[in-house]
Amino acid sequence: TMKDVFDVIIVGGGVVGCGIARELSRFRLNIIVLEQFNDVSAGTSKANSGIVHAGFDAEPGSLKAKYNIEGAAMFPRLAKELDFPYRQNGAMVLCFDVGDLPRLKRLLEKGMKNGVEGLRIIDGDEARKIEPHISRRVLAALYAPTSGIVSPYEMNIAYAENAYANGVRFEFDSRVTFISRSENLFSVSTDDGRSFVGRTVVNCAGVFADEINNMICGKKLEIIARRGEYSLLDKECGFLTDTTLFQLPTDMGKGILVAPTTHGNILVGPTAHDTRDKWNVDTTEECQNELFVKGSMSVPALDRQYVIKQYCGLRAHSVANDFEIGWSDVENFYNVAGIESPGLSAAPAVALKVASDLAARLNARKNESFAGERKGIFRYAAATEEERRKKAEENPLYGKIVCRCESVTEGEIVDSIVRPLGAVDPDGVKRRTRAGMGRCQSDFCFSRVAEILSEKLGIPAEKLRFNANAKAVAERARRMKKDGEDKS
Repeated sequence: TMKDVFDVIIVGGGVVGCGIARELSRFRLNIIVLEQFNDVSAGTSKANSGIVHAGFDAEPGSLKAKYNIEGAAMFPRLAKELDFPYRQNGAMVLCFDVGDLPRLKRLLEKGMKNGVEGLRIIDGDEARKIEPHISRRVLAALYAPTSGIVSPYEMNIAYAENAYANGVRFEFDSRVTFISRSENLFSVSTDDGRSFVGRTVVNCAGVFADEINNMICGKKLEIIARRGEYSLLDKECGFLTDTTLFQLPTDMGKGILVAPTTHGNILVGPTAHDTRDKWNVDTTEECQNELFVKGSMSVPALDRQYVIKQYCGLRAHSVANDFEIGWSDVENFYNVAGIESPGLSAAPAVALKVASDLAARLNARKNESFAGERKGIFRYAAATEEERRKKAEENPLYGKIVCRCESVTEGEIVDSIVRPLGAVDPDGVKRRTRAGMGRCQSDFCFSRVAEILSEKLGIPAEKLRFNANAKAVAERARRMKKDGEDKS
């Protein structure tokens, strides 16, 4: 039936895919998002620096520059509408060597060409007035007051929930394995044996965007997975800096940064090493050492004993060295590929652009009932005593602390599971509530969270999936086995 034909099939539930879904839900269209994992924000979107870049890094005239500047300007309003953590905390690019001053000046000029506001070069003393804990060796810094920080997975979840509230359908555990086209319609098959028929396809598959494109397009894409490892420090170290601290960028990226998170931790990273293995998110001793050697150049007081979590993310580096956004050589197939840094900052503007291109192609009418506001989960930790008391009177579960490190109540955990597109595993609860993100890394609250999940989802605790990337682990094992067989 025609009702089973989607106007738009979006491949990938990261921040770009969900952003596009939300912007497209402003129109009267039948939209579906296919995601290979069991939740949104399970890939690059959850494992990045969470920086809203001011826009001085990207090459003038590039898509990265255009969408970074436009996207960053949208954050204050978007964070209010969709209720996710964002803060304009400013950034500094630190310069340690007289010989590098011309490079710092070039960065300033590039930023001004890109239209970044308020940029200026300050000397080391002024930099230390702003952030007393930076190294005595800092001679000068590029100061960017408009730079910000965001909680990337909470932003992604907010986009998804709002898209869903406006009628977008989401299918999880649906890895796309085959795409064909006949009579102006696409047929998109997934690894669970289903297929979905659509008029247009939007490829937002992150590090897998080349594989999705190459299933059907004549012009092939090549995406290299660039590994970035991070270390997260306890909130006790939060005083070390309130400003995002960069070092002068290299060819491989923006270098090692030391930055606050929206929740008061300190983040050190990322490293940059290309890999052929798109499932490889293991952390390594070498990279973690590298992080602290380089990070300590900026902030000598960084102390490894305060590390509470190490993780690795993969960014989708396109061989073309810029975002690849637009209609492909197959009619009605749209690519949004190579979205590496400043991808998160650019995401809101990219979502608008893609949605308007698709709405025009599909002659879409406005959705009069679109509602752009979304309310997040109540935050006990951030609430006043008065708000806490009121909430616990309405529902006693908001008076029961389950996660001590982050002060997360049972009410919040239940909400994170029962709300639309709710959590289906402890990782999902963690991204939505912070239960398990604190100093003990869920040693204390894990079993209670699992109990609540089991109860609310109606599945026995031993059947719960404890790793959103269970698929990735299985896929890697399968590939390694096959490589072993091929070699023998």
